[in-house]
Amino acid sequence: MALRAQPVTLRPVATWPGTCAALGVALLVLGTLTAVALRAEGPAGLGPADWSALRFTLLQASLSALFSIGLAVPVARAMARRRFFGRRVLITLLGAPFILPVIVAILGLLAVFGRSGWVSDLLALFGFAPVQIYGLHGVVIAHVFFNLPLATRLILQGWQEIPAERFRLAAQLNAGPRAMWRLLEAPMLRQVLPGATAVVFAICLSSFAVALTLGGGPKSTTLELAIYQAFHFDFDLGRAAMLSAVQLGLTVIAALLALRVPPGDGFGGGLDRAVSRWDGRGIGSRLLDSLWISLAALFLILPLLAVLVAGVPGLMSLPSSVWSATWVSLQVAALSTTLLLLIALPLSASIALGRKALGEVAGILGLAASPLVIGTGLFVLVYPIADPFALALPVTAVVNMVMALPFALRILVPRVRQVMQQNSRLALALDMRGSAFWWQVLLPRCRAQIGFAAGLTAALSLGDLGVIALFSDPEVATLPLQVYRLMGAYRMEAAQGAALLLFILSMAAFWLLDRGGRFHAEA
Repeated sequence: MALRAQPVTLRPVATWPGTCAALGVALLVLGTLTAVALRAEGPAGLGPADWSALRFTLLQASLSALFSIGLAVPVARAMARRRFFGRRVLITLLGAPFILPVIVAILGLLAVFGRSGWVSDLLALFGFAPVQIYGLHGVVIAHVFFNLPLATRLILQGWQEIPAERFRLAAQLNAGPRAMWRLLEAPMLRQVLPGATAVVFAICLSSFAVALTLGGGPKSTTLELAIYQAFHFDFDLGRAAMLSAVQLGLTVIAALLALRVPPGDGFGGGLDRAVSRWDGRGIGSRLLDSLWISLAALFLILPLLAVLVAGVPGLMSLPSSVWSATWVSLQVAALSTTLLLLIALPLSASIALGRKALGEVAGILGLAASPLVIGTGLFVLVYPIADPFALALPVTAVVNMVMALPFALRILVPRVRQVMQQNSRLALALDMRGSAFWWQVLLPRCRAQIGFAAGLTAALSLGDLGVIALFSDPEVATLPLQVYRLMGAYRMEAAQGAALLLFILSMAAFWLLDRGGRFHAEA
């Protein structure tokens, strides 16, 4: 039986900074949501276009979740059954789309699946029409690109949790592949798939940049895109607030479903032996597994390769607007990362000291609230008293921090709790409290986790194309927004070069901060 992590009873640091941090996050999110609710007109204010956006939002999220999960099952099964050179690298690659800027991935998908892309060129050789990527199918393809790796990791974890002894016993009973599927794999999938599907569905509900770039027209408008249009084309704050309230309701319901889906009873414990699979040794099984792994790897690698190939020529002649946008993005990412550490570190310490409710509140609010909904609320609050466009950059940084906070807490809390359990008694015996404990004990021993959380936040902030689209003016743009503007102006070579620059910056920020946190351990 797994032991639950116990809260630290000895307190070398105070809990009030974490409490203040949690209250600040709650006030920010709930305050903006209250502003949205008060400004909204209610369901009666929904017009035909709004109902169409609601239907499309649910349709694309459902199809995206269906295809992501449906394709992830055979890929995860193949990776669970096979041991091959580069397997760990491929599993690591499955995490890359999470920190990949959305606009970069979209340009890569356009280069592969667009009308002038590699797939269309190949089809033209055989006399077929080019691929049409804009519209519902384009949105679904992009969502599958982002969520197939996540779904594969979630389902692969389910396969890895089946004890090796179960497979050994099935082999001793001479169970074939079909029996192995019926007795072990299908029951596991019935436990894992509902939760994985709910997570992917919740993520796809609030995907703004994908619909903005690949929607292709009014028939492919999501709720978040409708919010953006209400701001920029109509400046109808009431309609934008009403749509934000509907979007909030959907994301809250989806987040609760993802959190409340029962995980199942599991398969019991084992002796932690390496899993040997006797059901996949036939030639047909080997070929089928190799095919699924190869297709998944190509689907993930080709868009990234296309960004590199198409971006190098444009990288040599970037306009000055791209470099100014790069500087803006670096400032926003630095501010987001700094705010994240100032909030997440004391909050992690408070959670480790037994204030678990604080982490749950911050985590649920960060996951359930859409960035565009928070941005709408901030716009409604700020507009009567100040120029919202003048606050575009700090507002973007704050919202990016809130979105990254749940992931940072997941990274930091276990390590902070472990350090406190191991060192609190000795620190109190030496009268080492407060800032002394932070600087001499806690921070040095949490550097790896701090670097990982900081790198993740910086990469996500650099690639964000959300709130800045609401607050920006023609004079100020982050690098993702500038890439989108270049695409809209049909300056594709410059857009591809800027996308490659954004890709390099995001990966470099993550690598430098993550490695910086681990450097002491490698020295």
